[in-house]
Amino acid sequence: MTAAQVLTAAQMRAAEQALFDAGTSVSELMEIAAGGAAEWIRRVAAGRAVTVLCGPGNNGGDGYVIARRLRDAGNAVAVIAPLDPATDAAKEARRRWDGPVSTAGGAGADVFVDCLFGSGLARPLVAEHALLIRDLAARHRYKVAVDVPSGIASDSGAVLNERLPDYDLTLALGAWKFAHWSLPGRSLMGQMRLIPIGIAPLEGAAQLVERPRLSAPAADSHKYRRGLLGIVTGAMPGASLLAAAAAQRSGAGYVKLLAPHVDPRTPPDVVTDTAPLAEALADPRIAAVLVGPGLGRDEAARERLEAALAQARALVLDADALMLLTPAMLAREVPRLVTPHDGELEALCRSFGVIAETRRDRALALARVSGMVVLAKGPDSIVVAPDGRIALGQPAPSWLSVAGTGDVLAGIAASRMANGADPFNAACEALWLHGEAARRAGAAFTPTQLAERVSEALAACL
Repeated sequence: MTAAQVLTAAQMRAAEQALFDAGTSVSELMEIAAGGAAEWIRRVAAGRAVTVLCGPGNNGGDGYVIARRLRDAGNAVAVIAPLDPATDAAKEARRRWDGPVSTAGGAGADVFVDCLFGSGLARPLVAEHALLIRDLAARHRYKVAVDVPSGIASDSGAVLNERLPDYDLTLALGAWKFAHWSLPGRSLMGQMRLIPIGIAPLEGAAQLVERPRLSAPAADSHKYRRGLLGIVTGAMPGASLLAAAAAQRSGAGYVKLLAPHVDPRTPPDVVTDTAPLAEALADPRIAAVLVGPGLGRDEAARERLEAALAQARALVLDADALMLLTPAMLAREVPRLVTPHDGELEALCRSFGVIAETRRDRALALARVSGMVVLAKGPDSIVVAPDGRIALGQPAPSWLSVAGTGDVLAGIAASRMANGADPFNAACEALWLHGEAARRAGAAFTPTQLAERVSEALAACL
């Protein structure tokens, strides 16, 4: 399901070293990577003039190869290099370019290609280089970044300099980097394309969440075999109803509200069990339980959360449950998924004593210390597991930034767990289905309209 790997700069160097150890030279690999990038640039340039900005490292070497390939294809090419090549492969690439090289910006052209620094840069550009990039970007109509735009941290997506340009196209070389899928850097990259160079799958690498491969129920399925999901309601049952609507469309065979009383808004196809919660949770047919949407934060809510944690076979914890959760409540070893937004993630980290600098590191540390899978949701969602697995969500429509869509996501994830998925895969499936439902819902949808589209997203995975 999550096939495309996402590498840190160190992992990328290790993956390239494996190719070198197998007999590929640095210059040969540069020709493969930069040649693939040059073909993309040739197509978007469509015969127009191109300016290539080259740095001193191998990213700059890629730039010289790109310039040579474009010149051979008939494009007018200007090369700018404020620093001389510093690696053997970059020196060889510049020698093979065998054309004029300027040390400063000049007249504009149609297409600007940024090969100043690539995925290895982890510090801000010096003022001279930042000014050069801004000037060149302003003088060109179309802007392309090769691998990672200069001035963006590859491993985090942090923007290291102010007023960096917005690129129209970013060409990732060999593998995706964290910056390609992480804000704020991702917002400057425009369209993104991956240039394969023969990198093998790397053990322990993060993955990109892609369309899941799901299947229709077996011919002999029935509602309990497909999974009974219990949703614990609380002070504000509307959120639970949203989660139930999404869960019904996400694969579970039976969705039941575990509530003190029947809410008059409950649709006729949703069953409400009004038995005492401990009694309702004792049903051995309940495959998974969702608790949190609309739960409330009073003592009654805490008691309902503790009952779910004490009895459920598998759990999704969301919303209010995340604000009430403490380490002492996790006495049992059962599959658990938490789905915090940034504020809830901060609250969980305080509760569990987690201190880490980046959002990804906080989620990883929380997963390890708690034993829970963490779906840190937002415009750049990430899923992490206690064993260190990481999956990065792809951008979803920004129309999701409305109250109630998190309840829909929680309902999808809980439904997938009731249907048999483990917490990590359920979270990945839910992220994709949630984003696809949003794409199908169009603009300015309500959470109810989003939930109604989930079955269409599910059908796209069959």
